[in-house]
Amino acid sequence: MKKQGPRGFQRSDRVAEQVRRDLADLIRTELKDPRVGMISLTSVELTPDYAHAKVFFTTLNAEHLPEIEQGLKRAAGFLRRELGRRIHIHTLPELHFVYDSSLEYGASMTALIQQANAISDQTPED
Repeated sequence: MKKQGPRGFQRSDRVAEQVRRDLADLIRTELKDPRVGMISLTSVELTPDYAHAKVFFTTLNAEHLPEIEQGLKRAAGFLRRELGRRIHIHTLPELHFVYDSSLEYGASMTALIQQANAISDQTPED
């Protein structure tokens, strides 16, 4: 776990959140690739030297995931350049897009819990 400063967040956490917000805005307003469509950026993890950023995303169109990943990979240079115009940091990170399956996992766990509760509700008590 990261050591937190007096305000609770390290500078890298603030930079990562700013990168996430600006990338989300760029994807929504500037990116014209139809493959990308509706995605949500869930988080950004920066390396300590800010050289690389893992950008986690999710989509409602998981069946088109390969096309979405290809579109994001192709747009990474453009997004990095535009990000550099918005954020002024010493090293602009190389962007690596990673699909975040945690929402799907959470939904499947919720469904399993609901199934288990439904079965236990049907079981006769002694």
